[in-house]
Amino acid sequence: MLPTLVLVGRPNVGKSTLFNRLTRSRDALVADQPGLTRDRHYGRGRVGERPYLVVDTGGLEPVAKDGIMYEMARQSRQAVDEADIVLFLVDGRAGCTPQDLIIATQLRKTGKPILLLVNKAEGMARARVTAEFFELGLGEPYPISSAHGDNVVEVVEIALDNFPEEVEAEEVQHDKPPKLAIVGRPNVGKSTLVNAILGEQRVIAFDQPGTTRDSIYIDFERDGKQYTIIDTAGVRRRGKVEEAIEKFSVIKTMQAIEDANVVVLVVDAKDQITEQDAHVADFVLQAGRALVLAVNKWDGLDAHQREMVKSDIERKLHFLGFAKRHYISALNGSGIIDVLKSVDAAYDAAMAKLSTPKLTRALIGAIEKQAPPKVGRFLPKMRYAHQGGSNPPLIVIHGSGLDNIPASYTRYLERAFAEIFKLQGTPMKIQFNSSKNPFEGKKPRALTEAEQRAAHRARIRGRKLYGKQ
Repeated sequence: MLPTLVLVGRPNVGKSTLFNRLTRSRDALVADQPGLTRDRHYGRGRVGERPYLVVDTGGLEPVAKDGIMYEMARQSRQAVDEADIVLFLVDGRAGCTPQDLIIATQLRKTGKPILLLVNKAEGMARARVTAEFFELGLGEPYPISSAHGDNVVEVVEIALDNFPEEVEAEEVQHDKPPKLAIVGRPNVGKSTLVNAILGEQRVIAFDQPGTTRDSIYIDFERDGKQYTIIDTAGVRRRGKVEEAIEKFSVIKTMQAIEDANVVVLVVDAKDQITEQDAHVADFVLQAGRALVLAVNKWDGLDAHQREMVKSDIERKLHFLGFAKRHYISALNGSGIIDVLKSVDAAYDAAMAKLSTPKLTRALIGAIEKQAPPKVGRFLPKMRYAHQGGSNPPLIVIHGSGLDNIPASYTRYLERAFAEIFKLQGTPMKIQFNSSKNPFEGKKPRALTEAEQRAAHRARIRGRKLYGKQ
């Protein structure tokens, strides 16, 4: 097992900045605002040849009794329970606070190894910036700078000293598990669905729009299969996104869609299908990602309301005809198994390997049923097809006169290939490669004198022959 380093501390002491530096990424949102990180956020880091896991947490607010701050603190305490070593961050410029004392007392009770890091210590004398933190009773404080990287490598090496070098064996290359992104508008039940799939209260599910602000990557196993699930922030209409933090959250959601193999679009059955639902679905489609549609809160509707919802989906999300549709209750756990089955099928379809002979035979069969329409003076001729990529499947069709194939015929071919190869749940891209006349646009070569004389003699012989006839 890789050693797990968990970052804890008060809000806004620089935990997410340190997380990004340790993972050499920008996966955690960073801004000068407390309470930005709310769920546990996992990443991989490496010092030299030694890999490790690092966990970013929300601020550990020891005095919170309820509400979102209480949920954040509960997530942080759960992360500490999973830790091999705790990196307790304090603010060197703010000094030792009563909250730091309470957190230190709580951490000592866990019995976990703790390393005390005094952050924001750049440009300050070591003895002066660490002196007052000895009263926390956690051993020697180490001054660092998450933003500038001062002493960060050194403290990680100290943290890993008690772990054997054999952890390098974890770095065996395996096929990457499918990435599953849960997306949708705020408060449609995305985090509740994530918790239902995982079978634990892994992310905060709170009756308040905007609870999830970052994209949270979580590895899990179900029925012997490995997955990575991504809980994303809700995507509002542009006019409703007022906070700068929310703008970053929307960007992170879009990045998660691009990074995923399969997207589960969650819509609220108790609300009408909105323009924003269609916008998110269109972005998934443009990204070429496999898709499963989950209609949540289905258990609270009567028969008439359910028919209205189905009609609304058919009318407003008609372009998602390739996607499997499920009516679920994330809160009660109904329909979750079927969603995962469709995720597996969509992933297999998105990553399918299609042979050139089978594709060509399928193309010929589709043309026999419905030939491509005539474009100008020429009838398009499609000769053969091969696969040009996957996730989504890309089919390249070669022939002549294919420059202006209408979109309607392209959609017909997409449906035909999907039906023949049973590609349920993934969009498809078709690319036409039209052969060109190799002499098009080239000027004829000037004849040599000998060639001109030979051509002249041929013309004379022809006139003589024609005259005799």
